[in-house]
Formats: sequence, C-alpha cells, structure tokens
Amino acid sequence: MKKILTTPIKNEDLMDIQIGDVIYLTGTLVTCRDVAHRRLIDLGRDLPVDLKGLSIFHAGPIVRKENGKYTMISIGPTTSMRMEKYEKEFVERTGVKLIVGKGGMGPNTEEACRTFKALHCVFPGGCAVLAATEVEEIERVEWLDLGMPEALWVCRVKDFGPLIVSIDSQGQNLFAKNKARYYTTRDKVVEEISRKVQYIK
Repeated sequence: MKKILTTPIKNEDLMDIQIGDVIYLTGTLVTCRDVAHRRLIDLGRDLPVDLKGLSIFHAGPIVRKENGKYTMISIGPTTSMRMEKYEKEFVERTGVKLIVGKGGMGPNTEEACRTFKALHCVFPGGCAVLAATEVEEIERVEWLDLGMPEALWVCRVKDFGPLIVSIDSQGQNLFAKNKARYYTTRDKVVEEISRKVQYIK
C-alpha cells in the first residue's frame, strides 16, 4: 500500500514509518537550504514561513517567471549533510516534520527526529525534472534576495516522491546502519579480493 503523508503532519502520522520505507508527500513543501538555516540559527531571524507540521526540501530549484506566475522547471536535492550542524535547533524552533534532501545526515538530526518526532528522507538523485512535475503550484516565494537557489519557495505538491526514509522518528539512521554493516564485512572482502589479484604488480 502506498504510504502518503499529508501536511500538516502530526506525530502519530510518523510512528509506523521506519528507515528504508518509501513514502510520498502531499501538501506543502518549502525549499530551504544553507543560508536560510544560517539566517534562522546564527542571525536569529524568524523564517517568513510557519513550518509547523510542514516539510522542507534541501534543494536549489530552477524557476521560470511568466506573466507574474512562477513555474518549477527543475528541483533537485542538495546534499543534506551541509545542514547537519543546524538541523537539531532548526527542527526544534520550527516544528518541521519532514526533511527531504540528498544523502544521509548525522547525530544532530537523529536526535532532532527522535526528540521532536520528525523524519529525514532521501529524494533520488538525477530526478530533478521529475520532481518538478510533482509540484502542482508555487504558492509564493520568500527571501528572494538570497537568489533563486537559496530562496524559500513555498510549493504545493501531490504524491511527491519516492522518498526513502533515512532517519525515522525513533532516531534510527539507515545510512549509519548500512555503514556499520559495511565495516563488519570490509576486511574479509578486501582480503579475498587481494588474494585474487595478487599477480598484479
């Protein structure tokens, strides 16, 4: 059964979702990356968008403006780890429930998701044009003075995804678990490969 989260997201909506699950989003998705995080956390500037129960996308979109209306052309994910040092305080202060980006995140985000009940999800790389087709409308833009990639684009989306859950509301981290499993088998595999290619000098 296709799992769809609809904003505003409540804590109970996240309880049965675990790392590795594939979900989709319907509702409000706001692009929010490096500079917006720094403005909130380092500079103490309130966000011009109330994110409580909503979702953010670590992304720098390409947007076209025609006849006063914005259209999403491409919206690919940005590496989420760039926001790692800000994310715990960001989640605490904003009440955001779903964070979408590229790659994994670390202990700060794990703690945020566990304490404040949120998810981090990965949107597949290389699918920026597909993602744009899942944006029904750009409702407005804030902080456009930061430039197109860093502005807060407030989007209405439908069945946005697939989103792979990398950190769940219990703080479990898919990337960390896979990394640990890799390290338990690495030495044995390297030794086996080295024996097979030892003739190469």
